Amino acid sequence: MMKKLSYYLLYGVVKLLSLLPFWVLYGMADCFFVLIYYIVRYRRKVVRKNLTTSFPEMSEQDIKQTERRFYRWLCDYGVETIKLLSISDKSLLKRIEFRGVDQMEKVFDEGRNCAAILGHYCNWEWLSATGLAFKRYPQAVMGLIYHPLYSDAFDHLFIDIRSAHGGSCVPKQDILRQLVTMKREQCYYLFGYISDQAPRWHNIHFWLDFLNHDTPVFTGGERIMKKMDDAVFYVEMERPKRGKYICTFRLVSAHAAQEPENQITIRFFQLLEETIRRQPAFYLWTHNRWKRTHEEFDRQYVMVNGKAIPRENLEG
Repeated sequence: MMKKLSYYLLYGVVKLLSLLPFWVLYGMADCFFVLIYYIVRYRRKVVRKNLTTSFPEMSEQDIKQTERRFYRWLCDYGVETIKLLSISDKSLLKRIEFRGVDQMEKVFDEGRNCAAILGHYCNWEWLSATGLAFKRYPQAVMGLIYHPLYSDAFDHLFIDIRSAHGGSCVPKQDILRQLVTMKREQCYYLFGYISDQAPRWHNIHFWLDFLNHDTPVFTGGERIMKKMDDAVFYVEMERPKRGKYICTFRLVSAHAAQEPENQITIRFFQLLEETIRRQPAFYLWTHNRWKRTHEEFDRQYVMVNGKAIPRENLEG
C-alpha cells in the first residue's frame, strides 16, 4: 500500500511539473544549474577528471567551459524528460527530428527487424518517440531495454515516461525471450541498446580504446543482435539549440549475424567518440565509467571462453 501511495504522489508531482511550459521549465533548469554546480557541486571531481583525461589536448579554460555547459545541459535533460509525460506527439515531433527512418522501413520490407545502438548522449529519453516517425509501419514496436531501478516508485515513473509516446519497455533480463516471441509472431520492432555503461567485473568481455582510455565493455547487446540477425543502426544525436534535437540513424550492419566478433561494438564506440568530440558537453560525464582498470582486471580475473572467471576459482 505504501509503495502505491509513494508512486501516486511522485507521479502526481511530476505530472503537474510536466504541464508547465518549456520557458518555465528551462527557467527552473537554470536555477537547478546554480544549485547543483556551485552549491552542491554534484560529482564535480568525477566530471573534471573524466574531461581532463578524455581531452588532454584541451586547455584548463576549455575544460572548465565544457564542464559548465555539461551541467547546464544535464539540468535541461531533467526537465525535458519530465515534459515527456504531458507533451503531445505533435509538439514533440517539432522539437526532435528523426532522420534515416526510411532505411529501417526498408529492413521491415524484407521481413526483418532492427536494433539501434546508442550512448548516454543528448536526451536519449526522447528517443522513445522514434515510433512516431514510422510512416509505413506505424504498428512497429519501438522497444526500450532498461535496468529496473531499486525504487519501485521511480521505476514505475520512468516506465510511464518512456511509454508516453509509444515506447515499449522491456527489462534487460527478459529481452531475448521477448525478441524471439515477437519474431515468431512476425511483429516488426526497433529495440534500442544503450551500450556505453561501465560493466561489472564479471561482465567485462572486451577492452578497447575510447576517449583516450583503455575501456572495458559489455558485448551482451551485440550478441543478442547477432542471434536475431538484426540490421543495426547507430543513433547519432545533435542539439543545435536548446529544446531542439536531431536524431540520425546510421547503418552499422545490414546483417548482424554476418559480422566478425566484437566488430559492431568496436564500430559503435568509434562512432560515439566522433559524436562526443564534436559537442563534448552533451555526454554523461558524471558517470565514473573508467573506475575499473585493465591491470586490476588481469590481477583478479582470466578470460575463459569469452567469460571473466575469478582467478581464485581456477586456483581452487
